[in-house]
Amino acid sequence: MTGSAGIPGGTGGAAGAGRPPRNRRRRLLRWIGLGLALLVLAGAATGWWLYNKLDGNITEDTSAAAELGRYERERPAHLATGAQNILLIGSDSRSGKDNAPYGQDRGTERSDTTILLHLPEDRRSATAVSIPRDLMTEIPPCLQTDGSRTGDRFAQFNWAFQWGGAACTIRTVEKLTGIRVDHHMVIDFGGFKKMVDAIGGVEICLKEPMDDSEAKLRLAAGRQTLQGEQALGFVRARYSLGNGSDTERMERQQQFLGSLVKKVKSNGVLLNPGRLYPLLDAATSSVTTDPGLASLRGLYELVRGIRDIPTDQVKFLTVPRRPYAADPNRDELAEPDAARLFQQLRTDQPVTVAPPEPVTSPTPASSATPAPTSSATPSTTPPPEPTDGTGPATTAEPTAEPTEGTATGGTVTPPVPVPTFTGTTAENADCR
Repeated sequence: MTGSAGIPGGTGGAAGAGRPPRNRRRRLLRWIGLGLALLVLAGAATGWWLYNKLDGNITEDTSAAAELGRYERERPAHLATGAQNILLIGSDSRSGKDNAPYGQDRGTERSDTTILLHLPEDRRSATAVSIPRDLMTEIPPCLQTDGSRTGDRFAQFNWAFQWGGAACTIRTVEKLTGIRVDHHMVIDFGGFKKMVDAIGGVEICLKEPMDDSEAKLRLAAGRQTLQGEQALGFVRARYSLGNGSDTERMERQQQFLGSLVKKVKSNGVLLNPGRLYPLLDAATSSVTTDPGLASLRGLYELVRGIRDIPTDQVKFLTVPRRPYAADPNRDELAEPDAARLFQQLRTDQPVTVAPPEPVTSPTPASSATPAPTSSATPSTTPPPEPTDGTGPATTAEPTAEPTEGTATGGTVTPPVPVPTFTGTTAENADCR
C-alpha cells in the first residue's frame, strides 16, 4: 500500500523523513557545546599560564628577610595599624647586559635613589619621601656578601646598600627615622627602562634645554615624551641642569615619578590589555622584593590599595636637610623639621606639601642674613588670609576633624595644625 506521499508505509515514512534534520541539530549543538568548553578550558589554561609566568618573574629577597629577623628586637614597633611603609630602592648595579653600558661592574652597587613610600590606613593619600644619597647618618652593623660583618659607622647614606644590601638600607632608614619599614622593592637601570617603555613613555616638561654627556641625554625645552633610555638619563642626570646638586636631581626624579603615576592611572594603561600586560611583565621581572610582596597576589593587593588615590594626594618631598657642617658637599638632617616629618609618618598623621616660595632679591638691610637651607617649612601658626585669593600656599592647616576644645581656665584648646613641607604632587606638571 502506498501512502499519500507515494512512499510505502504512509505516515511512518513522513515521520522518518523528519528525523535527520533533528539529529543534525543535536550534533551541531553538541559540537558548539564542545567548542565552547574547549575555549573556556583554553582561556583558563592561558590565564593560569600568564599568572604563573608573571608570578614567577618576581625575585624574592630571602636573605634580607633573614637578616632583618636577626635584628627584630631592635626594629621600631608598628604605631599605626593598617598603614604601610614601603622602601623603594633604585640600584646603580652594572651587572647584567641591561646595566653594563653604564659602567664597569666591580661587584658592588649603591642605592642611586631611595624613597620611603607611606600609605596611610585610609588609603586616601600617599607620601613619597626621598632620602638623599649623600646624607651623613649612622649605619648599623651589616652582613656583607662575603659573610663578614661591618661595625657601626657614620657615613653617607648610600654606602649602606653597598655594605649590606636592602637589609642594611632598611635598618639604616629605621634608625634614622624611627619608622618601621613593612616592605621593600629594589629595581635596577634595566628594569626601570623596561617599565617606562611598557607604558609608552612618560611626559615631562623642561623650562630649558638639557645636554648631559655623562647621562647620554640631549633634550629640548618644553613638553616631550621620554622613552626608557631617555627617561633613565633624565632621572640620573646631575650636572647638566641648575647648580648640579643632588637636590635638584631628586626634584626631577619626583617630577618624573609624578608623571609616571598619572600615566599608569590613566585609561590608556590600566584599561588597555595591550599595555597592561607588558607593564605587569616588565614590573614583575624587574623587581626584587621581600617575601610579603614576592607574588602577583601581593603586588595586586598593594596596587588595589592605592589605585583610587587622587593624583593631587600623591605627594613627593625630600627629607629636610642642610649642608653637612664638616663637608658642604654632604648633607645632614635639618632639625626640628626632619623630626616633625618622621613623627607625622610614624603616627600616620597628615602631611601636606607646597611648592617652595619664589626667591626674591634681598634688601640691603637683610642681605647679610643667609637663606635657610632646610627643604621643609613646617609651621605651627596659620598665615594671614590672602586678600586676593591667589596668595601662596598656606604653611599650616587644621586637622580635618579637630577635637572639641577642652576647657582649661575658661579657654578652648585650638586644633593642632598640620605641618607643611616643601614638595609637590603627581597632579603638578609644570615645567622644571
